[in-house]
Amino acid sequence: MAPRRAAALRDGGEQSLRAHLIATAERLISERGTAGLTVRGIARAAGVADGVLYNHFADKEELLAHALRARVRAVERALGELPEPGGGTIEGNLRAYLVHGLDLHRAILPAFAGLLAQPEVLARFADLVRPGDDWRDRLIGYLRAERELGRLAPDAPVEPAARMLVGVCHETVLSRLLRHAGAPDAAPASPDEIDAVVAAVLRGIGR
Repeated sequence: MAPRRAAALRDGGEQSLRAHLIATAERLISERGTAGLTVRGIARAAGVADGVLYNHFADKEELLAHALRARVRAVERALGELPEPGGGTIEGNLRAYLVHGLDLHRAILPAFAGLLAQPEVLARFADLVRPGDDWRDRLIGYLRAERELGRLAPDAPVEPAARMLVGVCHETVLSRLLRHAGAPDAAPASPDEIDAVVAAVLRGIGR
């Protein structure tokens, strides 16, 4: 017997029930975080019976993984486009990538932190990420392209440079979250700190 359509879907919308459940869980993650998020809570917010979730997902972990991926994508869309290779200056572009990465990590880290006791969700989330799909991969792709264009040194170690920038994002956001008891609105890195990191990276990969 087909599951009863959620009230939110009875007005002729094109959204499937599976997509509705993912969107509902993503909204709850945005509003409340992932800690304590239950099947019952998601079902009630979606306007369906608890068991309906299992008609569309193998288990709670699969739904949360998709919702977490949707949350990351929503944050990325809100942050806007990243610089393209060959445009602007390397310094300005790296600064834009670093600011983007810091804002991204600051927005999504609380959700990931709430899932540390649920490694299966994190593993399934990782399976949903395609190569070249996340900020880190786009950063490496950008640096490789700039090297091919001759705007970086021919032997520029772009992968270590990318790891340095990713590490700065992790360290900056984690340290502020810990000092502020997990508050997601902790102050970002200062412009001087960002400029210093970009300058250090450029010394290693610039022409």
